[in-house]
Amino acid sequence: MSLAEVDRQQAIDAEGLPSQAELEAWVGAVLARLPDETRQELTVRFVDADESQALNRDYRGKDKPTNVLSFPFECPPGVPLPLLGDLVICHPVVTDEARDQDKALGDHYAHMVVHGTLHLMGYDHIEDDEAEVMEALERDILAGLGIGDPYRASGPPHRDSDPDDERADA
Repeated sequence: MSLAEVDRQQAIDAEGLPSQAELEAWVGAVLARLPDETRQELTVRFVDADESQALNRDYRGKDKPTNVLSFPFECPPGVPLPLLGDLVICHPVVTDEARDQDKALGDHYAHMVVHGTLHLMGYDHIEDDEAEVMEALERDILAGLGIGDPYRASGPPHRDSDPDDERADA
């Protein structure tokens, strides 16, 4: 049984979306690496480019679709809830990135889920030292899942990515 409780939402009819079991395994791999984390419930929503762009514009001020957005749950003081938050993953962007970077779609999805879950837990990559910590943890978790280094240069950056930031957008 997985540590993770994932509410899988599919707002797009597409092939290649991760299964419930895959999502639970990927989130579970993150939780297993951070045993002090007591929150283990999250929502993963798969969306089209329009929904991703609207959320990215409204919440990040970037008017374009992006691979993954993370929305941490802000628990009211004194109310212990096991909620981490929500991940919104744009299938067309993730599919394009996987193709452009010559990565297996499932591996790229695993990276987006691991990356986004770490954001929900407070990890970030704004500063270089934070990025080093977060990316090292991502590499280690993904290696444990049998997935290679997601930051290894294997193709051109995605056309919708910021040229100064080849990391996931979460």
